[in-house]
Amino acid sequence: MNTILRWLFDLFARFTRTLDWPLLAALLALMGIGLAVLHSAGGQNLALVQSQGARYVVGLGAMWLLSRIPPPPLRRATPVVYGLSLLPLLAVLFIGTGRSGAHWINLGVFYFQPAELMKLSLPMMAAWVLSQAPLPPRFAIVVAAAAVIAVPTGMILLQPDFGTAMLVAASGVFALYLAGLSWGWFVAAGVGAAGAAGLALFAPITWFSFLRPYQQDRILTFRDPENDPLGAGWNIIQSKIAIGSGGFAGQGWGEGTQSHLDYVPEHTTDFIFAVLAEEFGWIGVATVLALYAFVIGRCLWIAAEARDAYARILAGSLGLALFVYVVVNGGMISGLLPVVGVPMPLLSFGGTAAVSLLAGLGVVMSVGAHAQGKKR
Repeated sequence: MNTILRWLFDLFARFTRTLDWPLLAALLALMGIGLAVLHSAGGQNLALVQSQGARYVVGLGAMWLLSRIPPPPLRRATPVVYGLSLLPLLAVLFIGTGRSGAHWINLGVFYFQPAELMKLSLPMMAAWVLSQAPLPPRFAIVVAAAAVIAVPTGMILLQPDFGTAMLVAASGVFALYLAGLSWGWFVAAGVGAAGAAGLALFAPITWFSFLRPYQQDRILTFRDPENDPLGAGWNIIQSKIAIGSGGFAGQGWGEGTQSHLDYVPEHTTDFIFAVLAEEFGWIGVATVLALYAFVIGRCLWIAAEARDAYARILAGSLGLALFVYVVVNGGMISGLLPVVGVPMPLLSFGGTAAVSLLAGLGVVMSVGAHAQGKKR
């Protein structure tokens, strides 16, 4: 009997040796909290929870599989992965569906969002380009990496999906930062971005030239949601009421009035964090943010321990990208940032986003499990 148990234990250890258990524990905690909040936000709809749970299982399977692939084979496959990821991104422009653009491809069984693939394949390709020469990168390498970032970002903007485009671009920018690019480049880019944002906010001509009506509404709502409290400003006003009514300990699981009376919009997707804040209060919000901070910190620790430039840049950019996802959604539902339709990782209902995130963290686990050799 002891021999059989020892054999089973050895078999289990062999199959799970590439998993990072502290990171996995934090992810499982986030998924558990996400399912609990989804159960409440969805009106105790078990089918909704089961559907999301099935997506988590698929994502965990992808994470385990990618964690077992050492970084060198991943590095060799990167150009092919990046190229293949561009194909559905191109196809969605012609056959895609969505309320405000062509964001999804209907595969019959489920809807697939091609832009989510780029959250993994773009940082992989940026890390591949940047690791081809000694770091910090020279001008030609920076230009090549910028092109790698610009192509999918531009294609996503054509859908149009500004929020996802900026998140995808951010993962590439983080790769440049981790490669040691001079701060001057980032200062120049920041000045340019600030100028573009100011132009969009205050120059009337841009409203007609570049921004769609729903984008104009989002900017106006961000500036003054009370200007149209029953129209464009409704979402953010109700979200802020939900957050404030949660107080320190919340109203209790399943007792949130804003979500259960359908005041909070998209309460199972983009605004689910407002439901969490209302029902679990400051304690729930702090707990979830602490789990996110641990996951991000663990990714950066793994990146710091990586033994080659490609693995280090890739793991670090994936961890920092998660930081941006959390900040953008949290800022969006609290009125600190414009509403851009970005889900909260592992809390919001949705399959493609959850699977792509877990797959990316599987790559981070691979970097940690297969670290070897000398740092460049």
